[in-house]
Amino acid sequence: MRTLNVSELNAQIKSLLETTFIQVSVAGEVKNLTTHTSGHLYFTLKDKDSSLRCVMFRGNASRLKFQIQDGMSLTLNGTISVYVPRGDYQLNCLSASPNGVGELTLAYEQLKEMYQKKGYFENKKPLPKFPQKIALLTSKTGAVLHDMLSVAQKRWNLVEFVLLNTLVQGESAKESIAKNIEIADALRVDCIVIARGGGSIEDLWAFNEVPVIEAIFKAQTPIVSAIGHEPDVVLSDFVADLRAPTPSAAMEMILPDKNEWLMNLDMLQNDLEEKLQRIFATKSAKLHNFYNFLNESRFFLRLQKLDLEFKSHQTLLAQRMEQCLMLNALKMQTPSAQIEMKMQQIFARFQARLNAFALQLEAKNPQNFRKNGYVYAMHLGCRIKSLEQLKPKDILELEDSSAVAKVEIKEIRVLEHPNNTKKQSPK
Repeated sequence: MRTLNVSELNAQIKSLLETTFIQVSVAGEVKNLTTHTSGHLYFTLKDKDSSLRCVMFRGNASRLKFQIQDGMSLTLNGTISVYVPRGDYQLNCLSASPNGVGELTLAYEQLKEMYQKKGYFENKKPLPKFPQKIALLTSKTGAVLHDMLSVAQKRWNLVEFVLLNTLVQGESAKESIAKNIEIADALRVDCIVIARGGGSIEDLWAFNEVPVIEAIFKAQTPIVSAIGHEPDVVLSDFVADLRAPTPSAAMEMILPDKNEWLMNLDMLQNDLEEKLQRIFATKSAKLHNFYNFLNESRFFLRLQKLDLEFKSHQTLLAQRMEQCLMLNALKMQTPSAQIEMKMQQIFARFQARLNAFALQLEAKNPQNFRKNGYVYAMHLGCRIKSLEQLKPKDILELEDSSAVAKVEIKEIRVLEHPNNTKKQSPK
């Protein structure tokens, strides 16, 4: 027998195991789950007596609808592989399914719990009472669109619909739904209706996908989820602002009934007419009672008598005033000549005084002095009051009525005066 080294033995075991256990299906409980930053999953599958190392690489893990968690009972499908450097063997998991519950059911419950904890099912936006423009996200070829439009036409034909043709089933449906929600949200419509007919959980799974849930939650426009039949419940029903059991029911829930509102208007009109008639009847009765009361009241009769007396006194006063005015006019006419003569005498006296003042002012007029040979003397722009304040070589300005002359002082001689005993020698 040839002696083998460790590597050779591990290589032979690897070859034997990987060719013998090409397809393996094994059930157990998940323990020690580790999610690597690369996306690979490492864990141990155990039962009560033994354990098995397992790995699920990123590509296979990304295709899972649910998240593997510690303590979960799974059935794994894959192949046995051996890691030669350590001599360890492990199960390379290609797929996994939960035991006792379907994969999609488990994924649904996990996603529901996650988004509920995030608060995605709260803070619902109110829908308008009378919507004018609605965006419909559904397939343009399905019967759902025809059913919704028929119900809308019967209930409220004052609404405009904008159809965004949307994939509602298949692998690409989640991207189509999420994209059209963003487009509809930018159209400034009153609300958005996401609609699809009934189907299995696999058919409706697109409305449980993360992109769809995130798009509904981020939208600013109120959204109505009308997916499947009444028993069908998807995550978009919880995140949307309103859940309708069917697409047709969605139209009944968000659109008012025109017949009902016409009946309401008729009832309001009848109520208004009845109330107005009652008000008019009550007011008329009160007015009639007041009229009778005033006619029968002594106060009213006395008021009428006082009114007549007032008018009589008013007429008498007018007559008296007219007589007084006529008498005063006669008195004013008799002495009018005397009054006019007195006024003329007063005016004559005032005119004489004004003429005397005018003659005095004319006598003081400087221009008259200039005509008689007098001149004004100015030095440095100021009028000279006394020649004693001047000195030789000062320049004077002399002005009379005809001209202005500049002169230079050659000599100043102070005149003898009884009050002035000073003598100034010639300069």
